[in-house]
Amino acid sequence: MNIVENFDLFAPRLINKQELFSSGHRACSGCAEVLAVRLMCKALGENTVIASATGCMEIVSSMFPTTAWRVPWIHVAFENAAAVASGVEAGLKALQKKGKIDGRYIKVVGMAGDGGTMDIGFQALSGAMERGHDMIYVCFDNEAYMNTGIQRSSGTPMGASTTTAPAGKVSIGQKTWKKNMPEIMVAHEIPYVATVCTSYPLDFIRKLEKARNIKGPSYIHCFSVCPTGWRSPSHTAISMGRLAVETGVFPLYEVENGHYRMSPDMPKKPRPIRDYFKSQGRFRHLTDADIDMIQNRVNKEFQKLVEKTKYLKTGNE
Repeated sequence: MNIVENFDLFAPRLINKQELFSSGHRACSGCAEVLAVRLMCKALGENTVIASATGCMEIVSSMFPTTAWRVPWIHVAFENAAAVASGVEAGLKALQKKGKIDGRYIKVVGMAGDGGTMDIGFQALSGAMERGHDMIYVCFDNEAYMNTGIQRSSGTPMGASTTTAPAGKVSIGQKTWKKNMPEIMVAHEIPYVATVCTSYPLDFIRKLEKARNIKGPSYIHCFSVCPTGWRSPSHTAISMGRLAVETGVFPLYEVENGHYRMSPDMPKKPRPIRDYFKSQGRFRHLTDADIDMIQNRVNKEFQKLVEKTKYLKTGNE
């Protein structure tokens, strides 16, 4: 492995220089999700098998007869990435036990977007986590079914305008609050749950490395800015991710064996959500009253998380 030394707030980092997700794919300009996949592969390394649901990353990375993947990768149906990943994990264990393959540690990963995770893939994911498979599941959350035309999902935030929840005279767009998928995974009592964002690459890599070294199921929820679906400038994907974190819309934290820890990149006092909304066409229709209503909810949820990190800290803090 080729490595280069970088530094975070705590210790030197050894970042894998090998590119296991190659250039030449067909992702949209400014896509933060494809950057997230690249960082994920760097963190996990070569001894990885990935089961990938139908979605943007499958479409852009596997146009026949080419592939951007440099690790074993399986394209599966929209709803069963977690089921296939758990089957691969069980199969690898059986082959190693029978001596048919060597005993190296191989991490199996299931991955899908917010629709394939939080909606039609939720049953398979819940089952895989409950059974305790030694695997990682990564949700790349761009907050709608972007690949098929920007339809709303249960990951779409309140007030966002999509093709199936359009804003109009009698509607502000999405009428329900975003499903809190990380907390649902915490309720499964799995060893590790974390939120990540490509705008904070060292935090991202550290959490994926931790998930790789944990024996048992881990869940990673990745915030993936989508300039196409959000109607935002393509060059702002990184700054938009930072704004989501700085406003508390998408807090960075991890839950290890039930103990909460806020990431050091999180601000003590979040910025107003107007700073985050103003560059996105999907929120352009919101009134001051709408924004105040959403701000109140964001404040409430952020404070709940702060309280959890205060009372459910890790033992060494």
